[in-house]
Amino acid sequence: MLHYPGSLHVTPDPLLPLLALLLLFVVGSSCGVYAETPPVDRAPSSTEAGAPILLEAKQGQIIYVKLRVEGQPVSVTGTFRDRRVPFFPVQDSEFGALVGIDMTDQAKVHELMAEITYPDRTRERRFQVTVIHEDFGEQRMTLPKDKVDLDAASLQRNALEQEKVKTVFAAFTSERLWSQAFIVPVDGIPTGAFGRKRFLNGQPRNQHSGEDIAAVLGTPVKASNAAFVKMVDDHFFSGLGVILDHGLGLYTMYFHLDSAKVKEGERVARGQIIGTVGQSGRATGPHLHWGAWLNGSRVNPFSLIKLPIESP
Repeated sequence: MLHYPGSLHVTPDPLLPLLALLLLFVVGSSCGVYAETPPVDRAPSSTEAGAPILLEAKQGQIIYVKLRVEGQPVSVTGTFRDRRVPFFPVQDSEFGALVGIDMTDQAKVHELMAEITYPDRTRERRFQVTVIHEDFGEQRMTLPKDKVDLDAASLQRNALEQEKVKTVFAAFTSERLWSQAFIVPVDGIPTGAFGRKRFLNGQPRNQHSGEDIAAVLGTPVKASNAAFVKMVDDHFFSGLGVILDHGLGLYTMYFHLDSAKVKEGERVARGQIIGTVGQSGRATGPHLHWGAWLNGSRVNPFSLIKLPIESP
């Protein structure tokens, strides 16, 4: 399988009870949180205040931060663990951002920094993000020997396929292509496989980077939101797959398909059928491997579903 490198609790900083209040909106397990800050002109920077705003998230989850700013900034950008965090306009003087917590991010306090740039000055907002360990469990599978112990040709093929996927993720679309809430792409039964440590024929392998949804062979698979089709290809492990680029560093993946209904470069709408459920590649039965990649973070795709995303 390709190794792509929920509910949250947000706490306002006790030193800034009035000036840096965050409004918490819990949207369900495996989902995100709505965190809102006051305008820059009414709150000192974290450097001036002496303490940043506090956030918490489990490994594999997504935080949705909404930032109020003064006036009309030239740009609003962020970084988290050396990963890009692009902010997008939500309303007048308001910007939002999705922050991905990778499933293997170390369980400790990390910093999220937002930089608001004006023609004549730059302001900063700093957040302390406490990453909480998540026990993803284990998954033990028995597969044909040739699907686990690869020969030289299969190893070379897999290496080339991994490089192709890395090239897809290295690109960045600056446009936010989606304007509605994300949807589950197939009618089926989620197995809760995201993040599980896998043992194949007794041998330890990498954590499972997506969610498996069991469904009947041939069940339609839909785009979870509007996007560009960045890859349609048949890979050794993931079988026939589609990768969608939703813009701003957010990608979703649909693997083990029986058929693909789209082509690379095509723009698809939310809910458009992009393929059918299959068992291609390394699979023990018909299901959809649904994954999400957010600016270098492997996150649970179900964390996208109930985020309170507004139309631009």
